[in-house]
Amino acid sequence: MFGAVIVIICIIAVLLVFVVLVQNPKGGGLSGEFGTAGASQMFGVARTGDLLEQITWGGAIAIALLVLASKFITPTTSGEGINSVNVEKAATKTLPAAGAAPALPGAGSPAPAPAPAK
Repeated sequence: MFGAVIVIICIIAVLLVFVVLVQNPKGGGLSGEFGTAGASQMFGVARTGDLLEQITWGGAIAIALLVLASKFITPTTSGEGINSVNVEKAATKTLPAAGAAPALPGAGSPAPAPAPAK
């Protein structure tokens, strides 16, 4: 079900790209190329720009609603939390006591005294 929603979102997104590319931001677009009579005969409406704008808004709203719906469709695991090797290692690691000094290499044994010179 989740995969089907993702496929529908991708199809709408590709169609939305084509609809936006057909439009002209200055009002010409497809309706400007064919003229008013040609556009009304092709699409059956008087203003093609308005139709393309409505398709654009409809596609954007459809994508937004499908993305929100996909959150509720996604299967969730309850109580599992994050499954990571690093999280498991950090959970088992113990911290040193608050008053203890950190262990430095070689700090446990004193340094040997230099031999007297002859």
